[in-house]
Amino acid sequence: MTTEYELSFDMQLAMNTLAAKDPQLARLIRETQEFRVEKGVAESPYEVLVEAITHQSISGKAAATIFGRVKALGSNGRIPTPQEMLKLRKPALRQAGLSTAKVLAMKDLAQKTIAGTVPALEEARKLSDEELVKRLVSVRGIGAWTVEMFLIFRLGRPDVLPIHDLGVRKGWAITYGKKHMPAPKELLKFGERWRPYRTVASWYMWRACQRAGQATLRKIRPHKTKPRRSGESLKRLQASKNSKASSG
Repeated sequence: MTTEYELSFDMQLAMNTLAAKDPQLARLIRETQEFRVEKGVAESPYEVLVEAITHQSISGKAAATIFGRVKALGSNGRIPTPQEMLKLRKPALRQAGLSTAKVLAMKDLAQKTIAGTVPALEEARKLSDEELVKRLVSVRGIGAWTVEMFLIFRLGRPDVLPIHDLGVRKGWAITYGKKHMPAPKELLKFGERWRPYRTVASWYMWRACQRAGQATLRKIRPHKTKPRRSGESLKRLQASKNSKASSG
């Protein structure tokens, strides 16, 4: 059973502010459920990242099975502490279902938690989004997207925009009637109108995907890329050379 996290901002104010700024988003907010962030099993940044590493690149059901085995290696059925993780032999973690890369990531995470690079929850709450990203992406196997999910779903930060997330990008295309996903830089620029509640707007982009269904999602194309102009540049260069030659 899940419960909701305590948010670090006023949810109703966020939804009202976004609705006033953005008519398309206002309609989505009106027609779908209220924004909420549900609490999972993991508590500390360390525990959240152990779970995140376990789930990387595999299906939810398989990841849940492996995560259960990893938890069983700790005391009292909880996720192994950083100290316990370092003491666990690699074959035991491999037998639980973790790949070699994930075992190395778990060990690095444990070491950086003990060293203080990965903060405790109370310290994490005091750090800025930028500082947390900087610290946590230093852990082997942890990228910006994983940290963004931590900021949204564990710390309840109000202004996180995962510009590389496919669900957010496809949800944007659906919400604004586009055939193509936006490029990350395009989404970042567009998202300025959602400040200081980009987390909430992102959450509603995910809801847009849920409402649309797989058939609609499959029709959305990757973002458009600008045509390369190398041929045109070469022609201009050649024309310039010819002009100089004729004038000489």
